[in-house]
This record gives sequence, C-alpha cells and structure tokens, in this order.
Amino acid sequence: MKYFLMVIMVILGYASAGAGLHTELIEYKDGDVFLEGYLAYDDAVKGKRPGVMVVHEWWGLNRYIEKRAEELAKLGYIAFAIDMYGKGKSTNDSKRAGELSGIYTKDRKLMRSRANKGLDVLRRLDLADASRIAAIGYCFGGTTVLELARSGASLAGVVSFHGGLDTPDPGDAKNIKGSVLVLHGADDPFQSREKIEAFQDEMHKAGVDWQMNIYGGAEHSFTNPEADKLGIKGVAYNEKADKRSWEAMKIFFREIFKEK
Repeated sequence: MKYFLMVIMVILGYASAGAGLHTELIEYKDGDVFLEGYLAYDDAVKGKRPGVMVVHEWWGLNRYIEKRAEELAKLGYIAFAIDMYGKGKSTNDSKRAGELSGIYTKDRKLMRSRANKGLDVLRRLDLADASRIAAIGYCFGGTTVLELARSGASLAGVVSFHGGLDTPDPGDAKNIKGSVLVLHGADDPFQSREKIEAFQDEMHKAGVDWQMNIYGGAEHSFTNPEADKLGIKGVAYNEKADKRSWEAMKIFFREIFKEK
C-alpha cells in the first residue's frame, strides 16, 4: 500500500544568516498507522549529501534522539529520526516502553517493515544522496538497524549503539549489503557472552564486513546522559564510551561514504 508523505512546516531549528540547522517534522504512514519522524540538516551545506536514518531507544522518538539527528546534521549529513511506534507514542515509563518495543522484538517482520518505511522517506528526500545512506540505532534502535540490514535493505552501513544482537533468523545475514559496526558496553548485562559469540559467528558465516568495538566499564545505554536517572540496574551513562563510540561512527561513515 502506498504511503503518503506530508511535510509539516514546523521549523524547530533556527537558520542564521548563511548557515543554520533546519529541522522539521515529517508525517508518513505504514499501512493505516500514522508515523511522525524528525528531519535535520544544515542548510549551509549545498546540494545532496549522505543520509543517516536514526532509530530510537525503547522509549520512542524523544528529544534525546532528536539531538542525535541534529548532531549528525552538524557533521554535514541529512538525518532522519524515524518513528517505530506511531505518532505521539513515546513514554518515560519502563513498563510501557517494554510493551511497545516488545511488539517489534517479537515480530521481526513488522520491525523490518516499519524501519524500511522510514528508510523510504529518507531516500526520497531531495537533499539525500540515495547512493550513500546509512542507519544508526540506540538500544532497541540498534536491534532494529541490524534487522534492517538483515532484511536486505540497500544501505552503505549500519551502526548499533548498545543494541540487541540476537535474531530469530541468523541465516538472513547473507542478505546484508553494507558494512556493520557494533558499539557495545563490556558490562552490558542484557547481552550475554553467548549472544555476542552467536552474533560474531553469524557475521563470519555470512561473510559480512563487520566490526565490533567493546568499551570496558560501559553498561547498557552508555551513550545516553539521562540513563543514570532511570534507576535500572546495569543501565548507566559512560562519557568516555559515549565519545569514543561517536568517534568510531564518524570514522566508519568516512569509510563507507568514501569521504576524505
């Protein structure tokens, strides 16, 4: 079913003379489900540029993920933070977040379909270089971008920040077209050694171009400055791992986008 794309001209950023961050909300659909993503780009950059799709944590599309999209825009990319749950469906409650994310972790076909809808929006934007598209994700979003790659989506690469590594169909790794970068906390209690080894074996058997950086002392959600406030055991911000992982992503992008 064709989805429609409606740009809501709500300028959330500010464009100064000759340079500035442009942001807007974009409404789109997956079947009968209304979704609303967040677009960011630097309007001082001329012409088409690589696109980066951003997938949110299990909380839904919130200000943290919007800021990540803005940071990518400042690097010269066009960034689109997609909506996996539906317009207005974000939460601060861990129980509700588990319910929302659980729908997709239990149904990987739906997860892949929903992510591909967001990818289609980014790819069709006039400023996006459709031949140079990547996807990044945090926690639930990290799981999502790995599944998106396994679906055979045409991507130069994907980056998972403290995401889930397991999949019900490891054989689907053969469908991965681009490179894979996994950024993982050594003390993340939610990814067992068995899951890590199974993921590495999956990538190896499929002949994927993959990397995995493991950060000592880092727990789950190590990139989110608000993680410590959640009061969840094994979830904590780690400034050093946050900065190191972001730099690793930048190097990865320069490689896959063939930037100097």
